[in-house]
Amino acid sequence: MEEYLELFPMPKGSLFVLGGSTSEVLGQRLGSRPSLAAAEAILEGLLPPLLERGVFVAVQACEHLNRALVVERGALEAYGLEEVTVFPHPKAGGALATAAFLRFREPVMVESLRARAHGGMDIGGVLIGMHLRPVAVPLRLSVRKLGEAVLIAAKTRPKLVGGARAVYTREEMLKRLEEYR
Repeated sequence: MEEYLELFPMPKGSLFVLGGSTSEVLGQRLGSRPSLAAAEAILEGLLPPLLERGVFVAVQACEHLNRALVVERGALEAYGLEEVTVFPHPKAGGALATAAFLRFREPVMVESLRARAHGGMDIGGVLIGMHLRPVAVPLRLSVRKLGEAVLIAAKTRPKLVGGARAVYTREEMLKRLEEYR
């Protein structure tokens, strides 16, 4: 997580999405062997650096809950999300979402982040992309696997808009302004 935050220093109030399969971490088929112990270990390593920076964390549940997410009530309020009623457990929601629900101070479930997460990690190919902002960029971390699960990290950036005359850096803008002085 520290390497991720060095590559993409998420500001306070930003939104990070975490999805993962503890079964995959343990070398098993997705959803076949959920492990609360593995989930707790993952959260113990990933959450503190994010929370210390004031980043909101959303933990994605599995497909049996339509990839709903566990968030703190503060994230729900900050991002105008809609609360839904469901409680994750290892066989419907997954061990990671269950462990997050038990660990968060004021957990609530939301159906969607409305594609507003600024970055995230996908442990085991559980498909978090629907929760990220539209322009997701892969982050290549030195750690490529967590246990036996493939680890994929992403950041997002604002869309580039415009055409041939558009500039995308402050430096280029200042250079172009010099032409008019």
